[in-house]
Amino acid sequence: MRTVKATAAAVTVALAAGAASVAAGRFASDAALKAPPGRPLPTEPQLTVHATAAGQIALTRDLAAMRPGTYGLAGDGTHAVVGPVLATATHSADTVVRRLERVTHGTLEPGDKVWLTPNLHTGDPGSALGLPHTDVDIPGELGSLPAWFVPGVRDTWVIAVHGLGATRELAMNIMEFLHRQRFPVLALAYRGDPGAPRSPDGLGHLGETEWRDVDAAIRHAVSHGAKQVVLHGWSTGATMALRAAAHSGLRDSISGLVLDSPVLSWATTLRALAAARRTPGALLPLAVRAAQGRTGMERERAVEAEQLTVPTLIFHGPDDTLAPWEYSRRLAHARPNLIALRTVPNAPHSAMWNADPEAYEEALRRFLTPLM
Repeated sequence: MRTVKATAAAVTVALAAGAASVAAGRFASDAALKAPPGRPLPTEPQLTVHATAAGQIALTRDLAAMRPGTYGLAGDGTHAVVGPVLATATHSADTVVRRLERVTHGTLEPGDKVWLTPNLHTGDPGSALGLPHTDVDIPGELGSLPAWFVPGVRDTWVIAVHGLGATRELAMNIMEFLHRQRFPVLALAYRGDPGAPRSPDGLGHLGETEWRDVDAAIRHAVSHGAKQVVLHGWSTGATMALRAAAHSGLRDSISGLVLDSPVLSWATTLRALAAARRTPGALLPLAVRAAQGRTGMERERAVEAEQLTVPTLIFHGPDDTLAPWEYSRRLAHARPNLIALRTVPNAPHSAMWNADPEAYEEALRRFLTPLM
């Protein structure tokens, strides 16, 4: 009898441990599958505002606060734009002073909690940039997809697709440049975004299913006068662009790809997001398996260089902790005649433009010129 009771107790403990592991895996996978648009990813550190002065802001001294370039600074109800670090400004040992370009809305007070974001602009292309634009609804397989259309005279359109933790506002970073080059721009909100339908399971699929919304955007562009399209994607938006280039029924209309911080291994990115949530290393494989079970995503599929058939420009950097730069380096090395890799140092995920806007736009101009 004692043996039976001991065995039953051991089985109960094992089942409880198994259930706890499954629950932990699901929670860890939420970091990627339930990443809210427009909110910081768990890899982005929270900073404290220490002081503000005319054209200056003092932030917690952190590697993130010392990044080169220009960034949005977001908090609850607040958005501002900060420029480079002011090395000669007076500051304490635990702070960094950056140039404060503007406060878009809200206020910045000492003690406020903020984080850096690639988004320099909020609102829409008209209110933020003074660009003419139209709000359009694109028919998608799950329902209507809202998008901004900024007109241009060329018959090659640029379709802009944001990625993890962002919204279509991210595309406004490059809209002025594209408008000067006279490209029509279509900035898409896809499933799970504000105003767009949710996925049937309420989860993000890291581009594995969302690419069909990019396909819908291509169909819209072609039916409204585009002869060719260039897909410009960030993060999982770059994944969607790659999937569309491989599987869209209108892939012959795609003349080029611009991939910023592409997620080329969804399992690696998911593990990085889960680890940023302080998930124990032993549970990270469970997070990957939980994501597969919850979403039906297939086992990891590497992007093969042979799948790319159009000119491709990749912006990526070795400091990206979410989507390792090494995958982009290997891809470019395999097809040097078709793929150009622009390595951007000291830039976090999806912020290649922010680190050096002028260099980014010049590389983009050179790439797009033959595709005009």
